[in-house]
Amino acid sequence: MTRESNTDARPLSEAATDGDDPTLVLPDEIRTQLCERARTGTPEEICGILGGTFDADRSQVASAYPATNVADTPRTRYRIDPEEQLECFERLEAAGEEIVGFYHSHPNGPARPSETDVEAATWPDRSYVIVSLEPFAVGSWRWRSDDSVDGESGGQFKRERIIS
Repeated sequence: MTRESNTDARPLSEAATDGDDPTLVLPDEIRTQLCERARTGTPEEICGILGGTFDADRSQVASAYPATNVADTPRTRYRIDPEEQLECFERLEAAGEEIVGFYHSHPNGPARPSETDVEAATWPDRSYVIVSLEPFAVGSWRWRSDDSVDGESGGQFKRERIIS
C-alpha cells in the first residue's frame, strides 16, 4: 500500500515532492518505532541506522537499528557511537540487508536537515530520515555528493518522497 497522507498518529511529511524525487519505502511499523523512540528520547536527539534494500533512486527499509547518541551536545546534535555503528553494520549485513540510510530526531526543530546535518553528511545517495517533534513531522532526504572542488568534496540534500 502506498500512503502519503496524514492520519491521527502519523506526522505530516515536511514538504511536497515531485515525480523525479527519490523515494523511500518506510513501513508504518518502522515509522511508528522511530516516532516513539524520538518521543521517549526527548529532550535529546535519538539516532540510528536503517537497513533494507538500497537503490540510489528508490530504497526500502526493512529494519531500524537504534544507536547511542554520543554527541557532546545531544540536545542539538547527533553522533552515532562508532563501535555501535560497526556492530549495526555487521548485524544488518548478517541479515542480508544493505545500508539504506540513517535517522535522527529534531526535538525542537523542523524535519529537514540543519546546517550541522549538511556538514556531517558523508554517505552519498543514502536516506537521512528526520523525525521532528515540534512541529510533529517526518521528512527524508538523500545526500547527493558533488564532484570534489579544490580537494574538498561537497554535496546537498535532495527531498525524498516517503511512502509506506
